[in-house]
Amino acid sequence: MNERALSPQRVASVDTYRGFVMFLIMAEVLHFSKISAAIPDSAFWSFLSFHQSHVPWVGCSLHDLIQPSFSFLVGVALPYSLASQIAKKANNSTLWIKTLRRSLILVLLGIFLRSMHRDQTYFTFEDTLSQIGLGYPILFALAFSSERLQWTAFIALLAGYWLLFATFPLPGTDFNWTETGSSADWEHNLKGFAAHWNKNTNAAWAFDRWFLNLFPRSEPFKFNGGGYSTLSFIPTLATMILGLIAGNWLKTINSSSLILKKLYVTAAILLSLAVLLGLTGLNPIVKRIWTPSWTLFSGAWCFLLLGLFYYMVDLKNLKDWFKIFIVIGSNSILAYVMVDFLPNFIHHSFEIHLGNGYDLLFGTPYRTLLSGFIIIFFEYLLLRSLYNRKVFIRI
Repeated sequence: MNERALSPQRVASVDTYRGFVMFLIMAEVLHFSKISAAIPDSAFWSFLSFHQSHVPWVGCSLHDLIQPSFSFLVGVALPYSLASQIAKKANNSTLWIKTLRRSLILVLLGIFLRSMHRDQTYFTFEDTLSQIGLGYPILFALAFSSERLQWTAFIALLAGYWLLFATFPLPGTDFNWTETGSSADWEHNLKGFAAHWNKNTNAAWAFDRWFLNLFPRSEPFKFNGGGYSTLSFIPTLATMILGLIAGNWLKTINSSSLILKKLYVTAAILLSLAVLLGLTGLNPIVKRIWTPSWTLFSGAWCFLLLGLFYYMVDLKNLKDWFKIFIVIGSNSILAYVMVDFLPNFIHHSFEIHLGNGYDLLFGTPYRTLLSGFIIIFFEYLLLRSLYNRKVFIRI
């Protein structure tokens, strides 16, 4: 990692969108689900709890849009990063070395974060950073191609991923469900053709049963409890390609109205296709295995959110309204890593100095709300201090 000042080419709306996504991750310490459980009759806390949790299988919450947004923004930022490096006279060899190094760091950092609080290295590749790292070299190669080729690659990736699942055999009558962490009567299991995308009975699960057991493990890998898989990096790459296309629009199109039109029209098309695939049963919208329809659905929201932030921050110049997000988004990698280390440290520090009941000021149901706001406040102070000093951590 290195430290450098923000490039003047950076688009404020991109940092704002990225900061909004990272804020959602940081806000997990508020634990709305615990508050909702303590106040079960409250529709308000139930609503917030739902949108701070991942849906069990089919569908989407606000929380489910975090990972695709983060991946999408990697693609959006690439044209700016590439232009900056080329302006510094970097040759192809240098660019590729940096790309491969970045990819490796992202994969290893993802493994490191997943291995925390374990007795040995936990080799797994479904973490957001690892998923981005696995597809990043291909994304970089596509950055030098035409938009037509980028769309062609996007379609080919989704079609191939759909075919992989669609041709994988469904569980037979003698299938051993204990090997999947699920059951034949799980309420979220899909029926008919859509069953090819059920939890831990699909092609990606079968791949991980082989691939992840190539690495040292405390016990053989059988399934991921959430249904997540290594091969999701393929449609994640498709999401990054969408970001690459959007980033090129932002960087090369001089008309702001045309940029907005492209962003919104693309969002409408992607959303329509996703809903059609989901309703017909050809492909369910499932984030956990990043189905092609999920790529379309979440991609639509990414285009829409980018368009909204572009309009408000870059066109209407409302940067002061979103300063918190800009500060966080300017150091997004640090913020991502920080949420795995600082919350417990801050919480325990307050317990040591103020006592175990410091977060009971507003009553037991709201204790995570108070402790969470304190944690977010101190995390933001750190990020704001680095922002004011123009210290930005990059991979």
